[in-house]
Amino acid sequence: MNSSYLIKNAKVISREQHSITSVLITNDRITALGAEADSLSTDTTEQIDGAGCSLIPGLVDAHCHISFDEPKSNDELFFHRRPGLATVIAAVNAQKVLRAGVTSFFDADCIFDVGVDLRDAIEGGVVEGPRMATGGNALITSVGGTAGRLLPESGKLGYAAIVQTPDEIVREIRRQIKSGCDWIKVHVSGLPVRRTPMHGSGEIQAWTLDELRLVCDTAHALGIPVAGHCRNTSSIRDAALAGFDMILHASYMDEETLEAVVDQCVPLVPTFTFLSNLIDYGHKVGSDPALQKVFMNEISQSAAMLRRAYDAGVPLLCGSESGFAITPYGDWHYREMGLFTEHLGLTPLQSIACATEAGAKIFGLENELGCIEAGYIADLVLVAGDLEQDLNLMGQRDNIRAIFKSGKKIDLERPIPDTWNIPSWRTGQFADEVLTYELAHRP
Repeated sequence: MNSSYLIKNAKVISREQHSITSVLITNDRITALGAEADSLSTDTTEQIDGAGCSLIPGLVDAHCHISFDEPKSNDELFFHRRPGLATVIAAVNAQKVLRAGVTSFFDADCIFDVGVDLRDAIEGGVVEGPRMATGGNALITSVGGTAGRLLPESGKLGYAAIVQTPDEIVREIRRQIKSGCDWIKVHVSGLPVRRTPMHGSGEIQAWTLDELRLVCDTAHALGIPVAGHCRNTSSIRDAALAGFDMILHASYMDEETLEAVVDQCVPLVPTFTFLSNLIDYGHKVGSDPALQKVFMNEISQSAAMLRRAYDAGVPLLCGSESGFAITPYGDWHYREMGLFTEHLGLTPLQSIACATEAGAKIFGLENELGCIEAGYIADLVLVAGDLEQDLNLMGQRDNIRAIFKSGKKIDLERPIPDTWNIPSWRTGQFADEVLTYELAHRP
């Protein structure tokens, strides 16, 4: 297998800058750029003409649920999955993610222990996939999460580990770290089963500040970072104050919360893609129309504060929340970049940086991953056209001309399964509406 490549004539985009130049890859690293790259290439170096193409660092999807396999409902996810089969299927879905130009991703929480097993299989060369950092089951109080009454009072179900007391919190964190998790994830907020006038915008906070501090103290003492699902202002504020290392969603921030986030400089992963897919295309797949208005409000009421956080130096990372029926693997990982330009007013170059170099911190590789510079890991994506002019070019599979992960050129032609039909794995819906006599006979 060739271990040396010279990519010539491409528009190289890195660190919010661009230039037409050469890039030399040797083994797993970028060796040189420009004239030096040309001079160091040898007769055994494979040359790739990137004329008319953009060359960017491999995407980092900072919010991807690789073990879920695109459920249509929490019922399907919680009650129609099996550990061994989930791991096998996740290994195929990881290849779809890689072929979309995502060379690294963060799987914040998983069903069973799929995340740890898949990460180890990828790192060991058993299966092909992106670089992966993983959490275990999300820590949830019985009133947290997004599954309402499906969640038990104790134990585990789906992606959730229910913890109610300080002892349970500490025990579960230590168990997950012992099993090999890279991160601990907490559902700091969750959907209320019954919304009352006392509830503000978004979800409800399900943890106290002292409990959140206990999570961080326990995980940090063992060298493991903490991420939080936060979709209301108090949950974001308290997660920042407690010492969380990353916050997912970060919806509905107020001034006090913004101050806490900026003071702690906590990276944020807005994950607009899931919301926007349902807003724009939900009518094509039978999504609840009421959710369209909810998600529109979430974006419109969150965008200004997220931009202010970014302007104050808070890192913004791109995450797609791929893994659900509304965000299938391999299709939507690129979209967050365009949504950052649309809703946050970032330039395309800034959005590309959010989708690449900003995510290196997830893996502790801030000075090795996410940029096109000599000495950096050779994670690269060559895309036909000018991404600075049109970020949506990555959404068209044929535009992706080459992908390198750690200097290895990925075979984009090798067939992989696209879909499957496994008894009881999927759940169908009888209907999107109730079939009343009136509806049946409506003209």
